Amino acid sequence: MVISGTHTLAWLPRSLAYRKEAKNGEPESGTYVRRFQPFQRNLHLMVVTSFLGLALTGMTLKFSYAGWAKVLSHLLGGFEGAGLIHRFCATVTFTYFGLHLFDLVRKRRQSGKSWLKFITGPESMLLNGRDWREFVGSLKWFSGKGPRPEYGRWTYWEKFDYFAVFWGVAIIGGTGLLLWFPEIFTRVLPGWMVNVATTIHSDEALLAVSFIFVVHFFNTHFRPEKFPIDTVIFTTGMPLEEFKRDRPREYQELVESGKLEESLMPAPAARSVVFWRRLGFTALGLGMAMIGLIVYAMLFAYR
Repeated sequence: MVISGTHTLAWLPRSLAYRKEAKNGEPESGTYVRRFQPFQRNLHLMVVTSFLGLALTGMTLKFSYAGWAKVLSHLLGGFEGAGLIHRFCATVTFTYFGLHLFDLVRKRRQSGKSWLKFITGPESMLLNGRDWREFVGSLKWFSGKGPRPEYGRWTYWEKFDYFAVFWGVAIIGGTGLLLWFPEIFTRVLPGWMVNVATTIHSDEALLAVSFIFVVHFFNTHFRPEKFPIDTVIFTTGMPLEEFKRDRPREYQELVESGKLEESLMPAPAARSVVFWRRLGFTALGLGMAMIGLIVYAMLFAYR
């Protein structure tokens, strides 16, 4: 969390300068490049809604001694109602995780590659040597000692966010299942594991909420060049000119492979953009409000 926060602070001034440079770039032509498919958008919607639900109900239970938690729990039908909503959102989490794994299996079969080649290919979400070089290059760019790296399909911070979901489902989801079905798990595990799971589930969830609502929000939405919100995951595309600036290596790869034309799409309808922006701002607002309430509870209402 400290490393991510330092990275964010170092990024901010360079990002402000980059926004000014982008404004002076070539005007938008109205042509967009498709970066995501509707399936990926729908999965992300499941991620957003389930995570917000888990964060809201989980933090309400964690900080149940705070006044705001009592008010929220009353609105949610009491702490028992909050618990039911929490379990429903957990079910949605396991569902989208399973759908994503199914999609990976499908894509691997379509590619005709072995699993090793598939997960280490050019579009892999695994961190590799290039990501390390781009990370070092980014630090140099932040300090004005080098050019902005030519980012490709996925950046190192996006890959880190991606694996944060795997970590969350494995650690937070696993301990959550143990707390949900203690009678089943304690048939093979000692009873004290329930206490351990309670601590891990609570603390890891707090860390995840803090990371998503602070670091991830900045990386994705609050960077000056993306501020106030980046809707590409929802509209599935971004302006061609922005794409060339933001992902120069991916743009060059599409040009060289002759696949750029098939990746082009018309600009999304104005109504669609307005809808996704409102939805995005709602999620951002809830997240930032939750961070404020957590900070208040830890500083002024802690017991």
